[in-house]
Amino acid sequence: MEVFVTVMNAINDIIWHPVMCVFLMCAAVWFTVRLRGIQVCRFKDMVKCLTEKGDNKKDTGLSAFQAFATTVGGRVGTGNIAGTATAIFMGGPGALFWMWITAILGASTGIVECILGQAYKTRNLGELTGGPAFYMSNGFKNKKVGRILAVLFCIAVFIGPGFLLPAMQTQTAATAIKGAFGIPFIVVGIGMVLIVGVVTMGGIKRIGQVAEVLAPIMCGIYFLITIAIFVMNYKEIPGMFGSIFASAFGKDAIFGGIVGSAVAWGIKRGFFSNDAGNGMSPLISATTDTSHPVKQGLVQGLSVYIDTLLVCSCTGFCILLAGTYNVAADGTGAVLLVEQVPGIQYGISFMQEALRVSIGKTGAMFLAVMLFIFIFTTMLSYSYQLESTCKYLWGENKVVVTIVRILFLIFCLFGILIDGDTIWSMGDIGVGCMLWVNTFSILLLTPQVIKIVRDYEKQKNAGLDPLFDPETVGIKDEANVWGPYVEKKKARGDYKNPDLGYIKK
Repeated sequence: MEVFVTVMNAINDIIWHPVMCVFLMCAAVWFTVRLRGIQVCRFKDMVKCLTEKGDNKKDTGLSAFQAFATTVGGRVGTGNIAGTATAIFMGGPGALFWMWITAILGASTGIVECILGQAYKTRNLGELTGGPAFYMSNGFKNKKVGRILAVLFCIAVFIGPGFLLPAMQTQTAATAIKGAFGIPFIVVGIGMVLIVGVVTMGGIKRIGQVAEVLAPIMCGIYFLITIAIFVMNYKEIPGMFGSIFASAFGKDAIFGGIVGSAVAWGIKRGFFSNDAGNGMSPLISATTDTSHPVKQGLVQGLSVYIDTLLVCSCTGFCILLAGTYNVAADGTGAVLLVEQVPGIQYGISFMQEALRVSIGKTGAMFLAVMLFIFIFTTMLSYSYQLESTCKYLWGENKVVVTIVRILFLIFCLFGILIDGDTIWSMGDIGVGCMLWVNTFSILLLTPQVIKIVRDYEKQKNAGLDPLFDPETVGIKDEANVWGPYVEKKKARGDYKNPDLGYIKK
């Protein structure tokens, strides 16, 4: 086990080299500029598209809201609670500010990858399916390069959502439940596997039905808890915001020396939490029946905001207001710059302690239950991401899908065997592998994204409800998943409308 820990930490250091943070932020700025701030300018459309229903009756897919809830459920988990607490521990209060910046800029990356996921989706076993492997293999002119990238991404999915990330989620859930109720790790692990198994065996439709109920409820309750702590500590609010902004730029007397850690850990935990750029959300959004890829891209951009600007902020505010955090002086935790909760392990325990101080022991118990639900919905998202990847590699093979579902559940149990420090390195490796491959690929596919976005904007500017015909942007729709909307465009006279600039058919 000692060798395993050493290897995991070494690989993590390579994958999450500071170059990674620079690369991700440059990509986010690139997409923001090239798409003219779509994540801000089209915010109104984000909300409107959330309630839209498709009319493709041939496929078993998700509604826009179900896909939104499923991706929120996948994004909201340990990264929002334990991850935010870890960012504060490693980088001080200023790390929270850089998580916000990551969300605002990173939303553009999330929009781009989900636009591509929708545009290149297909049909498999009666369900809409797609994701990075599909737009990599079909989007590049050089099919060999596209295929190589697609296979690399599939390998990254098996490493991340297939193995390392479920183990991390199970370990975190077991830690929280044991700390609050004293229930042994093995019991929590088996309970998680059984519950996840019942839902995932029902396929993407059942996953979406469960997520659309749980995701809004758990986010709403978490927000209300934060409001309660705000009220209890209202005198500390100005000082908290002052500390966040001052330490973010090295102006705080205490945290000025670790501003580099604040930036690095804010970006690192921001991208880990909101999943922008790692290819997870396109796997889910591709299952949605919507009339134009940009619509689903905007919906997923909104989920990035919900994840980081709402849920991560709730965690950070609660911990900072309650003062239940320590801050590392050396980036490792061996030496502490601030020690306000002696003996408390950084991560989920910071938030549990915040609720215990503010609300009482009941608060810590309530958080444990809520975290279990957060992690449950995250596991559902992981399961489908793995399943979608298998459909790309092996096509319509029910036997393979069933075997993969079973293996996924076995991997979930692995988390109870790993210690808390190592489990985060494992999770970072899983996300990092996907980020490198997917973000690099969507950068190369920027010209295609711009064509799709311009098609959307031309129709909006003409006062029309945007409908998508993949052939107008050079995409082949061999499975005819966009057929109903192409027929609508023909009936509406789009191809004879000079304002839209289509070649007449």
